[in-house]
Amino acid sequence: MITHFMVGANDVEKSRAFYDAALSAIGYPKSNPAIPRAIYKAEGAPSFMVGKPENGEAATYANGGTIGFNGGTKEQVNAFHAAGLANGGTCAGAPGPRPALPNMYGAYLRDPDGNKIAAFSFDAA
Repeated sequence: MITHFMVGANDVEKSRAFYDAALSAIGYPKSNPAIPRAIYKAEGAPSFMVGKPENGEAATYANGGTIGFNGGTKEQVNAFHAAGLANGGTCAGAPGPRPALPNMYGAYLRDPDGNKIAAFSFDAA
């Protein structure tokens, strides 16, 4: 049903460094630097893209919006969070159990433009 998600970036290369680090920690291939937008694709999942807004205006984040990624294992979720922090992101929720579902473990980050992303593991007991 969903083909892709797109978030805006004011500095695509700064965002690419953030997303390449954070998403590779949970198994996504790094983006192709020859393409003006950073594009991430996992088999069977919608694409996730980062780029400058087409209207030429500044990128802004969605208040209340979060894009969640399958984080694999608890260790991968921890690595996602650490890699994001080390590459220009800010903490929006430290790694840990999440009460929404049994065995849910997650972490939240804000990218350099304020977009909120998260990674979750459902294998954490």
